[in-house]
Amino acid sequence: MYVVIAGGGKVGRSIAVDLLADHHEVTIIERIEDRCEELLRDHDLLVIHGDACEVRYLEQARLERADVFVATTHDDDSNFVACQLALASFAVPRAISRVNAPHNEDIFDRMNIEAVSTTTLISRLIREELTVGELVHLYTLRAGKVNLVEIDLPPDSSYRARDVVDLDLPRESVLVCIFRMVDGEDQIVIPRGDTELLPGDQVIALTTPELEGELRSAVLGSEV
Repeated sequence: MYVVIAGGGKVGRSIAVDLLADHHEVTIIERIEDRCEELLRDHDLLVIHGDACEVRYLEQARLERADVFVATTHDDDSNFVACQLALASFAVPRAISRVNAPHNEDIFDRMNIEAVSTTTLISRLIREELTVGELVHLYTLRAGKVNLVEIDLPPDSSYRARDVVDLDLPRESVLVCIFRMVDGEDQIVIPRGDTELLPGDQVIALTTPELEGELRSAVLGSEV
């Protein structure tokens, strides 16, 4: 499989490394020159110094033969434009985009761009050919007895921050990790009792199928 990635930051690099380990062909388009040099030094892949919102750099990446185009930058507008170009000008079969603001997901979906807010799952989307609709149930374990699920918290003040210890979680549910954007960078938080859930957090949890609704109610509170 040939995959073109827009953005060579932590997210784009992680996806590339994952795909290269599975012997897929990867090209990265990156605007920052120092980052390009670092990628070329550390990894065996084609790196193009340029802006994926410009057609000439997509042409250099031979996007017309790509199986998947992935936009991973911190800017939703840039990701949207790049994916639109990939679909409209190069007829790429799949366009997957990191979406930093969850309220933007709807417009991406309406334009046939697979919007992914939990960015660490993008490489799994590509390799296993999943669709974004399946991200609610990230994994099923023990023959369906336990599910790994994602709960996206509202990104604005409509969500009241609360500590994990104050959540009325179902007995057979546990919070595994929290994905959080801080100053434009992704952070992974391992929750403890005094960990505060904040607006815009993406919460990953383990629960049984019958307790999913109760778990979401406990995490989202009055916002359900």
